[in-house]
Parts: sequence; structure tokens; C-alpha cells
Amino acid sequence: MARITNTAPLVDQLGRRHTSLRISVTDRCNIRCFYCMPNENVQFRPRHEILTFEEITRFASVVSQMGVRRLRLTGGEPLVRHDLPRLVRMLAELPNIDDLALTTNGILLADQAAELRSAGLERINISLDTLQEETFQKISRREGLDRVLAGIAAAQEVGFRQIRLNAIAIQGLTETEIVPLVRFARERGLELRFIEYMPLDAELKWQSGDVLDGAKIRRIVEMEFGPLVPVPPLHPSQPANDFEFADGSGRLGLIQPVSNPFCESCDRLRLTAEGQVRNCLFSTAEWDARAILRRAVRRRAGSSPTPADDDDLANLVRACVRAKAPAHGIGTIEFTRPERAMYQIGG
Repeated sequence: MARITNTAPLVDQLGRRHTSLRISVTDRCNIRCFYCMPNENVQFRPRHEILTFEEITRFASVVSQMGVRRLRLTGGEPLVRHDLPRLVRMLAELPNIDDLALTTNGILLADQAAELRSAGLERINISLDTLQEETFQKISRREGLDRVLAGIAAAQEVGFRQIRLNAIAIQGLTETEIVPLVRFARERGLELRFIEYMPLDAELKWQSGDVLDGAKIRRIVEMEFGPLVPVPPLHPSQPANDFEFADGSGRLGLIQPVSNPFCESCDRLRLTAEGQVRNCLFSTAEWDARAILRRAVRRRAGSSPTPADDDDLANLVRACVRAKAPAHGIGTIEFTRPERAMYQIGG
């Protein structure tokens, strides 16, 4: 691993220290959730534009020298990327990384869970918006709930250090899913997080009235299961407000980017599948890491990256961090929706 010249922490102009990187490994997906992707005629990036595993690992190595300690693999759907356990193994071997996680829709998880765990994946988040096949198809516009449930069971069987279920909360559609999902998670000893619906759908249909906010979710849960007791965050920058059930059986999280943003403590950076660095999910600007990652190849076929290349990568990331806005601004007149949808950014 080449050493960079300046290993100072990645701190933005508001003093937020960045220690987390989300890595999108593909923009492709095997379902078409309306809050993320268009249903038909999806324009995916050509495969030659997508970063290789070696390029991803090199980028992660550089930012790890500036204090990034937590990595999460996303998509699209990361499990459609061929031979993903090989990337997991490469990232798990980086000396400065303390936490390696992945977010998946679960469709392919039953077949890959054991190999991912063996490769070094520690934590996994699985999307589960509903326990009803009819509602699943309304949201995902494809079949597959039974495969998601099989993936959850496989993840438990192979023994990931932590398994979370993520449920997108949508007004007028998922209110009746809240109690069954909470019961499902409690019965299986799984942590459940509800996430407010955000304006990142590809079909541009999101309206503020579609948001099923965290306060309403909490009221519904407490009516059925009793009081929720707030618990301290595992780390100051986590996006969720966590609660324990008063009877001691389980934990619930509420992620409220619309009604209760957590921007003031955000420590995340994002790397898109084609190598663009973003300092916010809602950023309207990107920094081109791929150009630097592939510069040595353009200079001379077969040449290796140099320390200067890695310093240039580090400087690019620092510029990205310095330009980070105080907040995403959803609900304000200043808010500008990004041109990319969720699947093109990385969840």
C-alpha cells in the first residue's frame, strides 16, 4: 500500500470529521423499487466505466490513511456484481478498516451469504419493506419476497456479527406493514430500522406528503408494543435514533432524513460505481476519482500507480470534503434535487 504524503483527518469547514465511506459497486439491480429506479428502459453505465475491484480497493486504501475506518458496499444491488466476495476479501485485508458492511435487497443473499461471511463481511443490512407479496410487488414491481425471507434466514445461519432490516416508510402504503415488521424482527432477534422516503426516485414522483415520518411510526409501534426507550448512539454520527422496547426484547431505529435530519453529525463520503466522489447523498456536484485511478494506465499500458497518483487522489477527496454543504436542505426553498436517482448514487 503506497503511503500518501498528507494523512491528516478529513475534516470539512464545519468541523465534521469523515470516517465512513459508502461504495457503490454497480448501478444494476434485479428489482425496480419505485423509490429508487424507473420501472422500464433503465440506462445503466457501460461496464467499462464501472470501477474494477482493484480500483475500488486502491481508493479505499487512500482514504483509510486519512481516517476512514468504516466501509459499506451498496448498489444498485451489490450482489449482482460478479464475484463480489473477492472484493470483500480485498477490502477486509486493508489494515486501517475496522468495519465492513453491505446493504442488499436480499434476493440473491441465500446463495451468497456463506461466501460473503467467509470473505470477511461483518455486518449486513437487508431491505424488507413489507411481509406481503402483493405490497412487495407494488413497491419493487417484481416478484421475490420469498427469496428475501430466505436470504434473511441464510444470513442468520452463517452468523454475521450484525443483521439489520431496513424498511422504507411510505405514507398511504406501508402504515399497515409497521406492526408485522416489528413483530417479525422481534421474534427473530433482528434489529429493524424504518427509513423515511426521500426525494431520490428516478421517476420524480416524490412529494412531501408521501413521507411517513418517524414520529408517526413511533406512535404506531408504541400503541402495539408499549413504550420505546431511547438508547445512546453507538457512535455520534449514526443516522438512526435508536430505541429499545421496554420489555427488553429488541431494538428499533428511526432514520428521519426528512423530518429530523442528522446533517450536523454526518461523517459519510460516497463513491459511485463509475468512480465519482460525493460528499452528500443529495450533492449536486461530484469529484472524478476514476480519472486519477486510470491515469497511470493512460500514461503507459501496464504501469503501476505512483505515490504522486495517490496524493492526487487524496487531494481530490480533501477538496470534496471541504466543499460539503451544512445540510441537504430538504423542505427548504434552497433545496435542489440531485439529477441522479438512488440507484445511480448508491444507497
